[in-house]
Amino acid sequence: MLLLPFLALSQNSTEYAVFENDVLTPNPTQISQFERGITAHNKKYHGDGPHGVRVYWISNGPRTGRYVWVMGPFPWSSMDHGPAQKEGHDADWRDNVSPYLMPGSGFESSYWKFNADMSRFPKDFTIKNMAVDMWDIKRGKYKEAMALVKKVHDVYAAKSPNETFGIYTNEFPSTKEGKDLAVISFFDKSAWLGEDHSIAKKYDEMNGTGSWDQFLKDWMDVTNGGETEIWMYVPELSGISGDVKAAARN
Repeated sequence: MLLLPFLALSQNSTEYAVFENDVLTPNPTQISQFERGITAHNKKYHGDGPHGVRVYWISNGPRTGRYVWVMGPFPWSSMDHGPAQKEGHDADWRDNVSPYLMPGSGFESSYWKFNADMSRFPKDFTIKNMAVDMWDIKRGKYKEAMALVKKVHDVYAAKSPNETFGIYTNEFPSTKEGKDLAVISFFDKSAWLGEDHSIAKKYDEMNGTGSWDQFLKDWMDVTNGGETEIWMYVPELSGISGDVKAAARN
């Protein structure tokens, strides 16, 4: 999904920011060759601009050990002006990355829209780790689900103004895959995962006693469930740094 809002799109533009997420599964016997190939590719073709790339490593769940190649943020129009085939981009990927992926299932691609109004990027920061919560929204319940997300956003804005998280929606969702919404929380140290972030208390303080319990019931009514993955940024494989300049977003 991921996912980050430092691209300054023109205020007169109707375009929005999108990320391309490619989940890559290297052959376990060729990980060194894969890492060398993707590092060189990213440094040469994805080292700046809207097609800059960050690489993450998944540390839990069914996809443990896979890599996530995240390009963006970019407006859709920029896809017509990406690294051209004549510049050797496609051939380089074909010759130096693809041979080291698992046949058939080694490449999964998706595109995610950054929802600026729902997200919280109150300050500049450097990416290190991300908790990626992915949710399956029930058919016909998208508006209701996003209205509930907005309520949580408003609580954090009022009660925890320094919390940093991004909200992303799948541009091409699939009922089979069930990944419609991504909520990404950024953290530096693993101890963050064991902390009580007290969203229930804060939600009740803002919306009334018992409102968090009602929120959970409403959330279950509009979703089919979800899953959480921890993604770890791998700077040595990436084309761009983990620095996010939140102030640059219009």
